[in-house]
Amino acid sequence: MSLDFKPGEFSDFFRDETFRGDFTYRNSPHLIRRFPFPFDRDDYMYAVNMEPHVPGRKGTAFEHILDVDEHYVAEMIDRAQVLAEDPLRCQSLPHMTLAGWDVLEFIMETKARDYPHWFTLERDGHRWRWINRPLGIDHSFTFLDESTLPYGPFEYITRQTQGDWTLQDERDGTLWMDAGIATSQADWSVDFDVGMNFHEWHAPVPIAHDLGVFDRALKFLLKLQHGAPVRRFNWTMTVNPLLDTAPETYPRWGPMRTTLTPENMGELMHLRVELQSLYRLPRSNAIAFDIRCYLARFDELVTVPKWARRLHRVVRDIHPDLAAYKGFLRNRDMMTEWLSRHDDGAPTSPGWWPED
Repeated sequence: MSLDFKPGEFSDFFRDETFRGDFTYRNSPHLIRRFPFPFDRDDYMYAVNMEPHVPGRKGTAFEHILDVDEHYVAEMIDRAQVLAEDPLRCQSLPHMTLAGWDVLEFIMETKARDYPHWFTLERDGHRWRWINRPLGIDHSFTFLDESTLPYGPFEYITRQTQGDWTLQDERDGTLWMDAGIATSQADWSVDFDVGMNFHEWHAPVPIAHDLGVFDRALKFLLKLQHGAPVRRFNWTMTVNPLLDTAPETYPRWGPMRTTLTPENMGELMHLRVELQSLYRLPRSNAIAFDIRCYLARFDELVTVPKWARRLHRVVRDIHPDLAAYKGFLRNRDMMTEWLSRHDDGAPTSPGWWPED
């Protein structure tokens, strides 16, 4: 049994593009304006910044709980390529199987409800039928019976879902990352982090520990209730529209940072935003952590005047330790100079919406 899929049925909506090699990834004009721009003010400091994860403005990345956009099929093809090269990018410790079924049920129910033209879930007791039209999948299986799936439940459904996912088991007064899939991560490794507790896997983040950010975040998350998910932003910078910027592939993408010039800055430098959402799962009591990655070129972002001004000011004024952690300290001066051409000095309104 395998998860071979046959994309193309919805090629009039889903883009045929690449995140490697010739890098044909682009955002349509519509998608630029629905990009989840992460800065609600003209400066940045690491913070918990949690808010309820509820459906938001129509036509934005927040309209539905799980956002399916024009990059869906291409991202799933890229995920399959990464996993074929390195199966350890997806791991689940044995005691997390029930949590994997929780995630499978949540994703299938949510997509079938919010995108019925693309996804269908039919249930007759434990006999389920899942139809994923964009990927050409029509599969019947028995819920809670792993033998009826080509992979474990966690891997099966996350191979069909944008964003990286981790599962946190709660024990000993903390959270343990005991399952994960990561093919679009910002320089962290499932193989390295699996089995670590909350503070251990966040250890590389500068400044935030001294500010008590992670102590507060853990205290908050341990109180997370089923049916009351939360979300937050994280972000970094990436040269070229690379989904896969893992430590394991650093020799491929690390040297790309040296290819920036003032002439190619707008095309090559990408703001990489993670819309992170967390859900308490009903059967296992684990926490699912969805890390949805969005990419936008600088020359796409500066078509929105408010974002052009704000991005310049954030890059210009950010603490050097944070610029280093987010991977652009060596290029910050060049980035600042390029962005300054698109900052007319006008004040910006609060919040991240482009028209406010």
